[in-house]
Amino acid sequence: MLKSYRDLLVWQKAMELAVETYRFSSGFPRSEVYGLTSQLRRAAVSVSSNIAEGYGRGSRKEYIQFLCISQGSLKELETQVILAERLKYESKTSVDGLLELSEEVGRMLGALIRSLRIKTTY
Repeated sequence: MLKSYRDLLVWQKAMELAVETYRFSSGFPRSEVYGLTSQLRRAAVSVSSNIAEGYGRGSRKEYIQFLCISQGSLKELETQVILAERLKYESKTSVDGLLELSEEVGRMLGALIRSLRIKTTY
């Protein structure tokens, strides 16, 4: 039985993604502090934050909406990671690892959303 959003595996994995994103972007040029570095980090934090906020809302419909927002933030993060690679800020190996983790969170989010939608149809 879940006592908190912190018990959700998807939230835990999203937090791991945020930590890895901070590590990933730590070596970016100083000129990117207010640009790509900031954007990447905000997107990563938004994923777990929206999972938590949605969990705390009063309705299943709102919860699903916030989970969908998390998915949007995830796609934003993936796009920025790919841009970092194209700008040669990080290696392909680092990019692939972060994208793999992001895709895992995406699959988990999708499964949770589907599960919640199925429960609302009964």
